[in-house]
Amino acid sequence: MQSLFIIISVGLIGGVAIGLQSPMSSLLGNRLGMMESAFIIHFSGAVAASIPLLIWGSGNLSKWRDVPWYTLGAGAFGLIVVSALSFIIPKVGVAPAIILLVLGQLVVGSILDHFGLLGAAVRPFTSQRLLGLLVVMVGVWLTVR
Repeated sequence: MQSLFIIISVGLIGGVAIGLQSPMSSLLGNRLGMMESAFIIHFSGAVAASIPLLIWGSGNLSKWRDVPWYTLGAGAFGLIVVSALSFIIPKVGVAPAIILLVLGQLVVGSILDHFGLLGAAVRPFTSQRLLGLLVVMVGVWLTVR
């Protein structure tokens, strides 16, 4: 298993990226429209992903037909995220918007973990996990109100 330092560092870097992407997405959405901003965001992401793909890619891209069909729709969820952020941030601010999205992620993540869905390791939903979700929900309420 990776060292805890690396895991925490990668998680924090991802969090910083979400924290920066969120207001940028909202700005684009408010100035251009939700669909236009989603297009620009996903297009620029595709361009950005193509560079390391061309340099370090392992040649597995041609195996896209071998993955379950429903996994090919993962990018469509990005449209929902961008649209949600564009809508929510001007109304409640960046931090509450991100907290709302994180709450949604935690609830879905807990369900996926509990049942081992979509390749997740089975981690039963315990009273301790429920308490953690309730604490987050109180934090969401305090932040959004």
